Amino acid sequence: MMNKKALGVVIQTYRKEKKLKQHELSDTTGLSRNYISDIENGRYAPSIDALLKLANALDVDLNMLKMTEIQYFDKCSETRKHGDRKC
Repeated sequence: MMNKKALGVVIQTYRKEKKLKQHELSDTTGLSRNYISDIENGRYAPSIDALLKLANALDVDLNMLKMTEIQYFDKCSETRKHGDRKC
């Protein structure tokens, strides 16, 4: 199961590493800027098609996106066990 918030943070991180604005990623993927914003903020889980477009535009393997999402989720789960609610 996909963790929307974790995946959104991961996508946003990769986008910023590429020094792309949301509107630039939108132009490249054909996805609306609002949809990308909603994904990055954890409001929506992207469809498989959208996820593939994002991975291609960010030049990131789809499996790497998923692995990074899992690592982020695990880190947040561990952080919350210690009382930190930042994730």
